[in-house]
Amino acid sequence: MVDADPRLATVADARDVARLLHAFNVEFDTPTPRAEVLAERIASLVERDDTFVVVAGSPPNAIGLVTLRPNVWSGTVALLDELYVEPGARGRGIGARVLALVVEEAAGRGATELEVEVDEPDVDAQRFYEREGLPLADAETGDRAFVVRRTL
Repeated sequence: MVDADPRLATVADARDVARLLHAFNVEFDTPTPRAEVLAERIASLVERDDTFVVVAGSPPNAIGLVTLRPNVWSGTVALLDELYVEPGARGRGIGARVLALVVEEAAGRGATELEVEVDEPDVDAQRFYEREGLPLADAETGDRAFVVRRTL
């Protein structure tokens, strides 16, 4: 495994992206479709203008999956749906480099904000995002950030 610089994924990367997304959910004991199902979804999503994936490593050992959406307050918001680095590749700055390209690409696509969801028990992710300039509380008010969801 080589720590290659992050780059935008293409359709050809769909299986690797799916493998990493599946591994992410398995690691955190979250239900996941089979990797083959995810690969089909990724292949169609990376061809769209409102979704992109950043991969790093050769073969890829880190990903950042982003969807863009319109927002009445800020124009376009980028949601970092998933950021995952394989356990054996952690601690070498790969996640920070993936996040940096995510920010650059999102801004280049017109996004003015980046949103990230972090589970409360995932203190490692909380520390990572805080270190990378994404605090879990408003600096002025101290109010904590929450994302709520309901399955439809």
